[in-house]
Amino acid sequence: MSIKRMSIALLSALVLLAACSRPKPAEEAAPQPVEPSYAQEAVSYSLDTTTMNGYVAYNQTDSTKRPGIIVVPEWWGVSDHVKTSANELAKLGYVALVADVYGNGKTADNPTDAGALATPFYQDPVLAKARIDAAIAKLKTYSQVDTTRIGAIGYCFGGGVLLNTARLGDADLKAVVSFHGTLMGGVPAKKETLTAKILVCHGNADPMVKPAEVEAFKKEMDGIGATYTFKAYDSAQHAFTNPAATELGKKFNLPISYNAAADSASWIEMKTFLADALK
Repeated sequence: MSIKRMSIALLSALVLLAACSRPKPAEEAAPQPVEPSYAQEAVSYSLDTTTMNGYVAYNQTDSTKRPGIIVVPEWWGVSDHVKTSANELAKLGYVALVADVYGNGKTADNPTDAGALATPFYQDPVLAKARIDAAIAKLKTYSQVDTTRIGAIGYCFGGGVLLNTARLGDADLKAVVSFHGTLMGGVPAKKETLTAKILVCHGNADPMVKPAEVEAFKKEMDGIGATYTFKAYDSAQHAFTNPAATELGKKFNLPISYNAAADSASWIEMKTFLADALK
């Protein structure tokens, strides 16, 4: 082989070696999912001269629009129980606001005081609806909330309040869930006003809501062609979703107790119901 040809071959080999040893461009890293960061904080809002002290929970790292959920407490007022529910709803992708129905952050630690706080709202469903509407108005101020997709869940007293709010007609509420709530609130249901979809989660062993009331409620809903689902849980008493209920029942001699199976089953029912009603 001539020197010229050897030189060309050597040069080609060096070029090939350089090409092979040149570092490859780094592959673009796949975008990593952003870990959710949840706002879980007190919130205040007003109606006339009354200030309501509620609680809000939502994923603040997600700016997309999503449904908003009002959470209405038992007759004890805003408690850890409903705050926990709001936190769990936030994890499901909702913006959840716990409503302070009584106003000024009032709470009760015994049945006598709780009854005194709740009675005016039992007696005047329009007053109760005004407090719910104030909470909805506050919920709508959050930029993450799709204001066309608003639902509400309520416990005991709160469940009854929401059923009456739906009966009175509330265009904002697309879906209402009652957990062990009162069923008959003295507000007649009308087809033209009750437009919200309803899920009732009821304990079959609840002595505070008589079988006759259950039948009257179903007859009322069927009579106007309401869109509702009634779920009943065997062996579940009043307040079956509240982990503190058993101890409260013993302390105040009330027929209430926590039922883990009914709590879990009703929460699953709620998830499916809200996902469909607010899609």
